[in-house]
Amino acid sequence: MCEFEFGFKSDRGRVREINQDAFFAMPGERIFVVADGVGGHSAGEIASRTAVTELADDIRKNPVLPEDGDEVIKEKFNSTISHVNNIIFDMAREKAPKGMATTLVVVYVGEKSAYLMNIGDSRAYLIREGSVMQMTEDHTYVNGLLKKGLITPERALNHPDKNMITRAVGAEESVKPDFFKFDIIKDDKILLCTDGLYNEVSSEMIRRIIDNADDMRAACDELVITANRNGGNDNITALAIKLI
Repeated sequence: MCEFEFGFKSDRGRVREINQDAFFAMPGERIFVVADGVGGHSAGEIASRTAVTELADDIRKNPVLPEDGDEVIKEKFNSTISHVNNIIFDMAREKAPKGMATTLVVVYVGEKSAYLMNIGDSRAYLIREGSVMQMTEDHTYVNGLLKKGLITPERALNHPDKNMITRAVGAEESVKPDFFKFDIIKDDKILLCTDGLYNEVSSEMIRRIIDNADDMRAACDELVITANRNGGNDNITALAIKLI
């Protein structure tokens, strides 16, 4: 199987009082996770941390195996997300503050392909040979307007409701993640991040920082520094993987 190196960094930013982002690295299982909590006070923090820890625990019990086919991997992801969604939905209904939920983006790095799953507006990017591609689709009100041609991309950038997500883990009794598969090659870099990063740092600047970094840990450090320098208006999380 292909080898990889990875790094990560999470920061509360310059404005937020607490960090409601969470992440989990499972290099042995070749799975990496980023989440961005939704909800007032500590509710979002509870949701995101519950999501990544419960997901990691479930994957350890039901690991993705090298011999698994595409449909098996997809079903394992769907089963895990359903399990996590039930836990957070029940917590929000019975114990925790109302309205708690979280985004989630997960990648499994296989031998020749990567498998992505996402819910909400946390993103995955692929950096390859000097280009950067967003591999996930935001589940937001504004992206819905954009897809329907009701607003321009320029308007979307500064729309007052650009942070309104339309799908989240724990928000409803069931949730359907998007699932993507793409081929990977040596020197590819995969970035998982929350909106606190990409709202402050352009995709081209993200590419430049990652391509010029000595390693993925340094890349994530520089991404967070740049996001804070550009405003730091939200929590910031970056998790980067490089195939070697």
